[in-house]
Amino acid sequence: MSDRFLGYAYLALAMIVVGSTVVASKVIGSGLPAFTATSLRFAIALPCFLLLMHVTGARLPRLGKRDWGLLVLQAGAGSVGYTTLLISGMHLTSAADAGVIIGTLPIVSAAIAIVLLDERPQASLLLAVLLAGAGVLSIAIRKDGNGQHSLLGNALIFAAIVCEGLFILLNKRLKTAIPPLALSTIMTGLGLALSIIPALFEMPWQSHVTSNAVWAVVYYAMVPTVAGFLLWYAGAAKVSGSEAALFTALAPVSAVVLAIMVLGEAVSSSQITGIACVLLAIVGMALLGSREDGV
Repeated sequence: MSDRFLGYAYLALAMIVVGSTVVASKVIGSGLPAFTATSLRFAIALPCFLLLMHVTGARLPRLGKRDWGLLVLQAGAGSVGYTTLLISGMHLTSAADAGVIIGTLPIVSAAIAIVLLDERPQASLLLAVLLAGAGVLSIAIRKDGNGQHSLLGNALIFAAIVCEGLFILLNKRLKTAIPPLALSTIMTGLGLALSIIPALFEMPWQSHVTSNAVWAVVYYAMVPTVAGFLLWYAGAAKVSGSEAALFTALAPVSAVVLAIMVLGEAVSSSQITGIACVLLAIVGMALLGSREDGV
């Protein structure tokens, strides 16, 4: 198996757990303030990363001011911005709507890769992105009028997706190569530092905190944060930014499937069609990549 296919596997798993954050955020939003949940997420995840660094003997590299500035921006946008906006939006809208909006991530991420990284993807890759986008539009077509819908909630979810797109691709601008484990540790530490002060202003000790919300935060910290960070950065190091952007199409598939399984939401034929288009785009891109490598 080539490094590219190994990267594909890492990215696919990473985006599946990203999709699960929709369900987790729905539970969290009903029992914890957004910044409080975000800071708690990083407070739980940070010791895990530090322990992994100690066990593996990993060290933080020396970084310049420019790289530290990019890391702070990445943590503020992706680590803190994505989580707080997603939790806030999920408090207002349905998991199905959020899953649809998360599907715009491959298009947003691909646009950021082209603009910020000056990448020129091949026409075949652009067609795959368009196919994934078609799948997202198919998921978005809901014939039933049931469920919770909110324009503000959906806008917050989309803002979270923009933040996630920046988070995914800004590390490509770093001058110093940072190993995935060290980078994940830095992101978690910066996320905690950036979210803890706003969390205090939410005065969570005066809020009605539910045990389900706390357990959802624990899941968010251990699976999407710890496992997701490691998987994404390990995969992104093996492929181009545009290829990595396409794999974000798996996030809405995961979100819709988990919304059905965990939250009991109904699935429509248009959603099934959309999931098929997204998966076809991923498989098509992988096959094209193997032909380019001569595998």
